[in-house]
Amino acid sequence: MNTVRVNAHAKLNLTLDVVGRTEEYHLIDSLAVTVDLADRVVAVRRKDGRVIVTMHGMGSESIPPEENNAQRAGEAFVSAFGTCGADITVYKNIPVGAGLGGSSADAAGVLNALAKLYGAEKKELKTLADGLGSDTGYLLSGGFCRLTGRGEQVERLGAVPPLNLLLLVPKEGVSTAECYKIYDTFAKNTAYTPRALSYLRTGDTQWAARLFANGLYPAVAKLNPAVEEALGELKQFSPWGAGMTGSGSGVFAVFETRELCEWAKSRYRGKCRAYVLKTTEPKEGAKSLYSVEE
Repeated sequence: MNTVRVNAHAKLNLTLDVVGRTEEYHLIDSLAVTVDLADRVVAVRRKDGRVIVTMHGMGSESIPPEENNAQRAGEAFVSAFGTCGADITVYKNIPVGAGLGGSSADAAGVLNALAKLYGAEKKELKTLADGLGSDTGYLLSGGFCRLTGRGEQVERLGAVPPLNLLLLVPKEGVSTAECYKIYDTFAKNTAYTPRALSYLRTGDTQWAARLFANGLYPAVAKLNPAVEEALGELKQFSPWGAGMTGSGSGVFAVFETRELCEWAKSRYRGKCRAYVLKTTEPKEGAKSLYSVEE
């Protein structure tokens, strides 16, 4: 096997509570799902130990290698397992700076691709992934999960009905560091996650969607007024619920059907990029939703 191709899926935080902090990290409690928006990761075996990453799309070409999680993931894998390297190409479809976990998805995609290329076990990747970013360990497998700690503690939840979503991404992203800096000026802990989860567990998706909310939203609204504007635009279409993912800038609305998502998108007249999405889960019996192709 010389080439492996992987789809690296974006995630949405349906809820996000900040529940405390350590000296280094804020602690969260979040319901997260992966969606059918994905970057494409292609890994080609090399004969030496070098890892060379090439980025395409979404302005990713300008990311310095030392700041690129895909590069860091490849180098960490080679160092940990003593394998040869790879030429890695990442085709970006996930917007940058939108709270969709694109950087973490790429890192997870690289780890999954190299594990297939060189025969490493998936269970051996989690420690590496956690060192690359809070969402990376979760995005090794994806699906509907509860994330706690700094996001590295992953509890897989039972199957829930797929959610139909309309995502809006403002032109300007949001800095996670700046978001938390502003959040710390008022530091209001929230408890959206347990309430929404209680309804999801009874199968009442509509009521759960009404409780989808994000404790970081007030801070993000101060940083980027376009986020508040986009969320207001979504609510005009009368969805089941609407919220913000991660530390922004992406906002989403949950509709009963995909047709309603398409209807809302067709009538949207704002300045944001709009995506109709559906949540994704690993197939029955599979440990990951990643489609790995040789």
